[in-house]
Amino acid sequence: MLKIFKYMKHSVLSIVCILLLLFIQAMSDLSLPDYTSDIVNVGIQQGGVSDTAPQVIRKSQFDRLLLFMNEEQQTEAEQAYRLVDRESLSDEEYRDLVKTYPALADEALYLREVNGGEELEQLNDLFAKPIVAVSALTGTGEQAEAIRTQIAGALTAGQPEAALTLTEEQLFSLLAAMPQEARDEMADQFSDQFTDLPETMISQSAVLYVRQEYAAVGMDTEWIQTRYILISGAKMLLVALVSMVAAMLVTLLASRVAASLGRDLRRQVFGKVVSFSQAEFDRFSTSTLITRSTNDIQQIQMMMVMLLRIVFYAPIMGVGGVLKVVQTNSSMTWIIAVAVLAVLAVVTVLFFTAMPRFKIMQKLVDRVNLVTREILSGLPVIRAFSTEKHEEERFDKANRDLTRTNLFVNRIMSGMMPLMMLIMNGITILIMWNGAHGIDSGEMQVGNMMAFIQYTMQIVMAFLMISMVSVMLPRASVAAGRIREVLDTPVSVEDPEPSSTEAFHEDMKGVVEFRHVSFRYPGSDGDALTDISFTARPGETTAFIGSTGSGKSTLLNLIPRFYDVTEGEILVDGVDVRKVPQHELRDRIGYVPQKGVLFSGTIESNIKYGCPEAPGQVMEEAARIAQADGFIGEKSEGYQSPIAQGGDNVSGGQKQRLSIARAVAKQPEIYLFDDSFSALDFKTDAALRAALKSETAGSTVLIVAQRISTILHAEQILVLDEGRVVGRGTHSELMETCQEYRQIATSQLSKEELSHE
Repeated sequence: MLKIFKYMKHSVLSIVCILLLLFIQAMSDLSLPDYTSDIVNVGIQQGGVSDTAPQVIRKSQFDRLLLFMNEEQQTEAEQAYRLVDRESLSDEEYRDLVKTYPALADEALYLREVNGGEELEQLNDLFAKPIVAVSALTGTGEQAEAIRTQIAGALTAGQPEAALTLTEEQLFSLLAAMPQEARDEMADQFSDQFTDLPETMISQSAVLYVRQEYAAVGMDTEWIQTRYILISGAKMLLVALVSMVAAMLVTLLASRVAASLGRDLRRQVFGKVVSFSQAEFDRFSTSTLITRSTNDIQQIQMMMVMLLRIVFYAPIMGVGGVLKVVQTNSSMTWIIAVAVLAVLAVVTVLFFTAMPRFKIMQKLVDRVNLVTREILSGLPVIRAFSTEKHEEERFDKANRDLTRTNLFVNRIMSGMMPLMMLIMNGITILIMWNGAHGIDSGEMQVGNMMAFIQYTMQIVMAFLMISMVSVMLPRASVAAGRIREVLDTPVSVEDPEPSSTEAFHEDMKGVVEFRHVSFRYPGSDGDALTDISFTARPGETTAFIGSTGSGKSTLLNLIPRFYDVTEGEILVDGVDVRKVPQHELRDRIGYVPQKGVLFSGTIESNIKYGCPEAPGQVMEEAARIAQADGFIGEKSEGYQSPIAQGGDNVSGGQKQRLSIARAVAKQPEIYLFDDSFSALDFKTDAALRAALKSETAGSTVLIVAQRISTILHAEQILVLDEGRVVGRGTHSELMETCQEYRQIATSQLSKEELSHE
């Protein structure tokens, strides 16, 4: 699978953009639980007041808070606030401030000049405990009454009766009258009483006091709460919008990168297959090459989308979620470990159960494609022999095997999601159970617990996404291996290095010479051809005849280098065919295969297939020589008549004549006819050979034939038997000297026909 990544070099910039966008998306998603926590904790529970250091406070209350601070703290507090009253303000400033803080008309106010940053955080810590102390002295309830009695008794030299008669103002007046050292000592003792209280309880108690103070100065506390919730909600929507846009861009870029990879792989596979010699085609069946070029590449493309969209995203979410959880509440991080271990346990079982089946599935898809292709291409034969039932059973078996494997894998995969939902819901219950105890003891707020749940789900989902991809990875890995098998297959027929390339000899144009050529098919135990030597010259026809399997077609296929010789050498225009580029070699050859092959298009496009720029008269002359002009003229659209895929809408003889016309239109110097007249009747065969004789007068013609009548007038006939030349000469010479040729001739022609010839 990793080797496939080298085909993504041109997508490096897109991948970098994807990583940046994924980081932005992850940071946006990870910030949403914080906003949820703030809305619950601050917006709902604290009425929209987030700071324990009040934004504005009456002078009388500010003086009370200073009583519970040491001199250094008092200085810090006074520097952070500005005292405003009627005398210190201009008329315009006074009118503006009175509208915002109506209490200014009756009492001077302190306005906080610090609005954010570390200074505000220090102020919050500075004011929290003094506010709680003042609240305790001014509040109601048994605990507040006990604290007031204790302090009042200490201030009145142990006279409880006097302490009980003290008013709130008198109590704070006595505190103000105490020496600073005594107040500091009392403040320290008072502060020690809050040591065991959680920070959240102290903060919430202080915020309640601040909210009451805002109401006292005339501020609209309900609007403060509404404003905070609206602003926080707007921020959440903005962050969610950023996450959505990033996700859309990532999906778009990932799809483009994966599609580009699929396009490049298909191009590479197609280019490789086109360069295959017949030896490589013998190794790979057509059905498996089609499957690898379509289904396998599609699997890799889908996997690449998931890799770019999920696998890169999940680690960022997982690591970021863990960091956020530790910041939220480190005491419950063990729950995340339990969740991750549960997810990994389930996925591991599924992984090792499903992975072997994924490897089998690709082979079963190949099998279904192979059987389907064989049945469809051989349908006439199947019907002729009434074997439809057998073929149905063969297809049904291949189909059922694939279906069973698919069902097994899909059942495994469908069972994953319910198990994961069970784990996530169980983890949620566990968090709420532990979080409820923390809320009850004041160690945690409701919003923090909600945020912890969301972070935990994000972490679990991150591991779940990676796990799901890991389950799908084996199938993509198998597909990648099959693609690499095609791409890494060495081509047995290759062009020579530019430095060793030789030029054709123009003085030997059209000469084909075999020098002690032997050939053996890959993996075969014996030679298909043994020590073949002959020379074919321009203006002459060299024919090959022999029994089935004697090596006639094999010999012809060696000339255009469909295979390379095992021993010896083949020379075209005086040069070894292995020392010239394949394109230049084949450009000099007009090849007509044993089985006529046509391509979807028109008659014109098929005849001009080897020379698209050929003028119309050349095409028409080629059709006339191939005896194809007759049936072409009968068609209403003439040369523009459509040809179906594979030439299925024309007869075998018409297909063969169009194949011959295609070679003639190219006007090559060497013609190769591989039993290309077998589908023609004797009359058409004779007329075609007569027309071809004049057309190819200056060309070299090599013909493989089964019929004696086709090659009677050849200047040179080679008789092959089991890959060896057992006879060589003209027809009359071979009738006298070659028993094998004589047997073939007498089996096809009568004595009268032979004597006439």
